[in-house]
Amino acid sequence: MRLAPLYQEEKERIRQEARQEVIQEARQEAARQEARQEARQEGKQELILLWLNQKFGELDSLLIEKIQALSAEQLNLLGATLFDFSEVAQLETWLLDISQADRN
Repeated sequence: MRLAPLYQEEKERIRQEARQEVIQEARQEAARQEARQEARQEGKQELILLWLNQKFGELDSLLIEKIQALSAEQLNLLGATLFDFSEVAQLETWLLDISQADRN
């Protein structure tokens, strides 16, 4: 029977295509999740910068860059702490402390 090898080849080809589709879908989902995470991070940054600008007036561009460079975890910490700051110097100290903690 010559059909059996052809059937097996076709079955294997379909299996490989299905695997490739699953891999492609997984990659696309990972990319979507990464994009959502980046969007959340940017949203946190914008909100924190808005709060800080309302509290202290327009921030120095260097401070803005430092805040934009924070990780998601660091942004969460800053968000929880920023209401305790009564002056910009406290924010600057906090940013310096957090950057030094990363180096250690």
